[in-house]
This record gives sequence, structure tokens and C-alpha cells, in this order.
Amino acid sequence: MAARDWPIALEGTKVQSVAQSLTAGLRIGSRGSPLALVQAREVQSRLAKACGLDPARIEIKVIRTTGDAIQDRPLSEAGGKGLFTKEIEEALLAGTIDLAVHSSKDMPTLLPPGLVLSAFLPREDARDAFIGRSAKTLRDLASGAVVGTASLRRQALVKHLRPDLKIVPLRGNVETRLRKLEAGDFDATILAVAGLKRLGLLNAATSFLDAEEFVPAVGQGAIGLETREDDDKTRALVAAINDADTATALATERAFLGVLDGSCRTPIGGHARISGSQIRFRGLLAKTDGSEVLDVTREGRAAEAAKLGADAAHDLKARAGGGFFAEA
Repeated sequence: MAARDWPIALEGTKVQSVAQSLTAGLRIGSRGSPLALVQAREVQSRLAKACGLDPARIEIKVIRTTGDAIQDRPLSEAGGKGLFTKEIEEALLAGTIDLAVHSSKDMPTLLPPGLVLSAFLPREDARDAFIGRSAKTLRDLASGAVVGTASLRRQALVKHLRPDLKIVPLRGNVETRLRKLEAGDFDATILAVAGLKRLGLLNAATSFLDAEEFVPAVGQGAIGLETREDDDKTRALVAAINDADTATALATERAFLGVLDGSCRTPIGGHARISGSQIRFRGLLAKTDGSEVLDVTREGRAAEAAKLGADAAHDLKARAGGGFFAEA
């Protein structure tokens, strides 16, 4: 993050003063999926409590995105992860909403001019969950079993660990994917633990994938709040609910992604853990067929989060060479 991107810190009394000075309520922009609305309501609740606002003054406006409308093909074929944010960001720039709530893993590396990620809620479990109809783990699946996933990262890692399995595209929200699994459309799927927990569906998971071996997507498990860069009032309010460790971890991961120019077309994973003043980061770059996976680990000071993430990415980029990206 650039210096301007870091949350504007205000004391509690000043935050409440800013909140009370609002002539109108805050307007939150969100996708309309059940998971997106759970996340938007969590932001609404935290803002109301931290800023002394009546929750009724914080409106949630549902915005349908291109990514929600496209269900017949993988997003990697339709333009990438920005498809889940484009219309919401347009509303933010137009001033029809004051802040946007996103799953951070859906955020493109570069934001539109005039917009910044101003805060993050405390991160949920960033791991992936394996969900099998009969098999309890990925390793338990029979040879030739079918795994449904729309994620190229998950596809690549599954094929790397189990090249004998078959991958089929799977789109739709969490509930839709679980229904298709139950109906027997495939033998297993892989979903984010965070989404399952937020929806109260964690009992659907049959096992959890180790984040060191099955590296999560950049930003997975973190809810990000996007605002207009020049809207100091809203930025000050969302800073009151910002989690510093999550912001630091995301600065590392997004710097890593930025150097690799990652999108939905490239299988990339990156996960940072914060312990006091230290960071431990693990990243990977894979070919979509799982035939090759390059990984990198870095440890360093939290104060140098972005530098550490970028350095890890430059290392991977040099080792991969241009041909790797062309084939990935």
C-alpha cells in the first residue's frame, strides 16, 4: 500500500464526532450473494458500534456485477477477477455509495484512479476446505474422481497433488456448489473455509487443506473496505474498524500479486502470517495443468510488508522465466 492507502487513525471521540457530523447515512455497496450480504452486515454492525451510529443510518445497497451475471463459463475466459468489482467501483466513483465491501481475493491488483482500500476486518481462517461426497480428504479420492472448481489455482494444485483426478468447471455461490455436489454432479469440491464459516456451513467440510501445501489465494479470508481516496470522512470512519495485522498481511500479499501481474488467468497463491512485528510469507506460481509449481518463502519485519512481498515475487518471476507465464 502507498502511504495514502493506510487508514486515517482517529481517537474514538473524534470518530464519533465525525460520525455525528454526517448529514446523511452511510451507504455500503455490496454484491447480492448470501455470503456478500453476510459480510456487508458485519461491516454495518462493526461501524455502528465503533462510530456510535444507529445501524439504521448505514444502508446496504445491492449491486449486481458482471461476475454475478456470468455463470456459463470460467471468469478466466471472461476478463478476470475485476468482474466482481467493476459495477460496485463505478457506483463508488459516481458517489451513489460511500464505501464498498469486497472479498479481498476478488480485488484486482490495480484499483481505478481515485479509489483506495482503506480498511480490513480481522481475517478469518484463510485455508481451503475439501468437501467430498464419500472421500474425506483429497488423497482419499479414487483415481479418476471428478473435482468441481472454477479456480485455476485450486485446479492447478489439485492436479499437482493428484494428476489422476478430473477437473470440471463449477460456478455459482457457495450454496449452489454444495447442492450440485449433493446431487452427484461431481465427487468433491474445494471452497474457502472463511466463506463456509460466515454462512454457518462449516460442517459441510470433510477436511482442511494445509496452507503451506495448498497455498490460499491472495486476500482469502479478508474482508476489504474500499472508499474514494478524497473522502477523508468515510476513510476516518472505516479506519475505526481496521485490523492492523490483516492490513499488513494484505499489503504483503497484494505487493506479491502486483509484481506477478496476477489475474484469474494465472494460478497464483500467496499467504502472509503476522506474529508481533514479524511476517512469514509463502507464495506460489503454478501451471494450470499442475505439471509445475514454483514456491517461495520469506520472513521479515512487518514494517517492510510490501517490500517483502515484492521481493518474493521478483524471485519467483526470475525463476519462472517468460515461458512459464505463457504456458500457465
